[in-house]
Amino acid sequence: MSSTTLPSPGEKAPPFGTDHVDLAELGYDQQLHRSLGKYASFAAGFSFVSILTTIFQLFGLGFSFGGPAFFFTWPMVFLGQFMVALNFAELAARYPISGAIYQWSRRMGGEIVGWFAGWFMIIAQIVTASAAAIALQVVLPSIWSGFQFVGEDTALTSADGAANAVILGSILLVLTTTINCIGVNWMSRINSIGVTCEIVGVIALVLVFFTHAERGPQVVFDTGAPGADPGYIWAWIVSGLMAAYVMVGFGSAGELAEETHNPRRVAPRTIRLALSASALGGGLMIVGALMAAPSLTDGNLATQGLPYVIDSILSSPWGTVLLIDVAIAVFICTLAIQTAASRLMFSMARDGRLPASAILSKVNSRTGTPIAPSVLIGFACVAILAVNVGNSAIFTTLSSVCIVLIYLAYLMVTVPLLMQRLKGWPHGGRQAQPISPESASADPEESPGENSKDKLFALGRFGIPVNIAAVLYGGLMVINLSWPRAEIFNPTGEFPLLQWAAPLTVIAVVLAGIACLPRGKAHPKPVTIGA
Repeated sequence: MSSTTLPSPGEKAPPFGTDHVDLAELGYDQQLHRSLGKYASFAAGFSFVSILTTIFQLFGLGFSFGGPAFFFTWPMVFLGQFMVALNFAELAARYPISGAIYQWSRRMGGEIVGWFAGWFMIIAQIVTASAAAIALQVVLPSIWSGFQFVGEDTALTSADGAANAVILGSILLVLTTTINCIGVNWMSRINSIGVTCEIVGVIALVLVFFTHAERGPQVVFDTGAPGADPGYIWAWIVSGLMAAYVMVGFGSAGELAEETHNPRRVAPRTIRLALSASALGGGLMIVGALMAAPSLTDGNLATQGLPYVIDSILSSPWGTVLLIDVAIAVFICTLAIQTAASRLMFSMARDGRLPASAILSKVNSRTGTPIAPSVLIGFACVAILAVNVGNSAIFTTLSSVCIVLIYLAYLMVTVPLLMQRLKGWPHGGRQAQPISPESASADPEESPGENSKDKLFALGRFGIPVNIAAVLYGGLMVINLSWPRAEIFNPTGEFPLLQWAAPLTVIAVVLAGIACLPRGKAHPKPVTIGA
């Protein structure tokens, strides 16, 4: 538990409006080191999405169901997620606190809603970090055979590949855990360098695709099934899972708000920018790959995805350079997810909402980081990885299901927020404290003397329609992601129960959450919201 520290008699109070005083107004001491700038904040969200990692892995999934026309699911998912991001940005401007999803849902919906949002998100982030780490198996043995420590078969679905993936993933998680323990400065430097490499790699890959085009951009109108029956629309909807899997985690800038300079201004911008930049880069990659693929009908694009296109048009040295860039993207993606998860765990523990909260909320005075959450999450990720040795199908299914938990956590922010908007938020009730004496109004829109650039991000009259769109999109996507499709959850047909993995897992997580639900109120008490 944290309390606001007041200056002792005779001690000069820090100037009003500094970030740590602003945080104190929300009920917390400044314990984490505040050292992140705009680019580092953007990098946190961009690296979580990590289009170079995720599209590299998942392109074949979308194409196998929807053909080239699966591209149109990409902008549709982006529009839906952008509605969510706009709501997150408005909340980030008012509540720049670590553990963003938990803190926002708690302040909008109360203690129980906040607890389950944080619970869902922690579990999802641990599994997502494991899934990101295991992607090294797809890349490193292709760069150098020496990275295949076990056997010779590099395929993830083989016994050798599954075991080697756990070794590579565990090594990666040890590295990311160490970096997170050393301090946020090292994390941000490595992450920023990695994001720069990823952006350069995406631009280079797009240019290569477009300069080696076999067909025009009109290919995106091809369903891949001439004379397709009316059932194509259902296959196209399934193909949208690819985009849904990729475009998550853009709110990570909010998780690092207590370590960011001027987070009320920076976090809302970087949340929107991280998602928009990822959507633009990813969309160009998809179109470029469809234009440059040697064939759309030989089955290779569905089974091998982007590696098939890259191998076909790039000579070995340049192909290897690109694979190294993908490996860097996998590294920073894993690092970003683990960092976000550790800050969420720290935030919940600081409020006394987790077992061993006293340990998990402790911040190392030298590094300014919560070491215990980083170590615990690292161990949990390695334990999840071990599932892949016994059954890679179960691990793949588990990775798919965790995305459902992320979307549910998002809904536990947007639904209560909509209810508060209908009661008058942000005009009704007490708001987060202003940044400076000049912005004394609780609502930045009610400060007519300020320049528009000095106002906090706000949706204004568009708040309710944007919020409704975010809720409708989130609900539909949860249904789409959870639908018991054998081809997604049990493609081999060996484990019929896996087809129902999504609803069964959600039920299990909810029951476990009820069992772990802490009694009493969180500390500090959330700001009162309402008319």
